[in-house]
Amino acid sequence: MEVKVYLPTPLRQYADGQEVVVVSASTVGEALQQLVERFQALRRHLYNESGKLRSFVNVFVNEEDIRHLKGEETPLKDGDTVYIIPSIAGGVGA
Repeated sequence: MEVKVYLPTPLRQYADGQEVVVVSASTVGEALQQLVERFQALRRHLYNESGKLRSFVNVFVNEEDIRHLKGEETPLKDGDTVYIIPSIAGGVGA
């Protein structure tokens, strides 16, 4: 299945500046693995030393957070869109 993976601006520098990468995968995990195989520098930004997706990396399929689906085993269908969205923290409380 061909799916589009959208990269946030801070990660594009590790993927030859690309905003969107098209991969052929049947699950989110496969899509992410193809992404980091193609762009090795992305691996350390998406996965920890144990090979687990980093806790501050949020992944959505279309508009659904994969944490509320089947995680990396979430199935994909042709034309789906995978969004990688890093958590943002900081700011000053009132």
